[in-house]
Amino acid sequence: MLIRECSGGVVFRGDEVFLLKNEKNEWVLPKGAIRSNELSVDAALRRVRAETGLKSLNVLSTAGETSYEFYSVTRQRPVYNKITWYLMSTDDREFNISSEDGFLGGGFYPIDKALELITYSQDRALVNVSYYKYKSLSKVIA
Repeated sequence: MLIRECSGGVVFRGDEVFLLKNEKNEWVLPKGAIRSNELSVDAALRRVRAETGLKSLNVLSTAGETSYEFYSVTRQRPVYNKITWYLMSTDDREFNISSEDGFLGGGFYPIDKALELITYSQDRALVNVSYYKYKSLSKVIA
């Protein structure tokens, strides 16, 4: 089994969170593999910027960890992805979904709508918990 260390971002703008629609029509959060000698937080920022086109990102804290397994047809073996998530915020209005990474769409969605769209239950739970953390941190910062 191939074990991949990954990281990603749960990106909020006000009461909205950023979601991507992948080539399988799944609604997911931006994430990717950590390169050798790269810090997890740097990988998260790199992948969020690459997949969303968002430029101005603020890392507020860690958001948690998730993991999942799947069989990679291209690699011809099982893959285990372990993802460290970071709570991020942005004021950016402009974004550019990366079609090169296989994304069909995405953008900022109100929390209630996002929770309906998100494909995987662990991602829904992550967004739900992260939103409350984001709101409490926003009060402290303000």
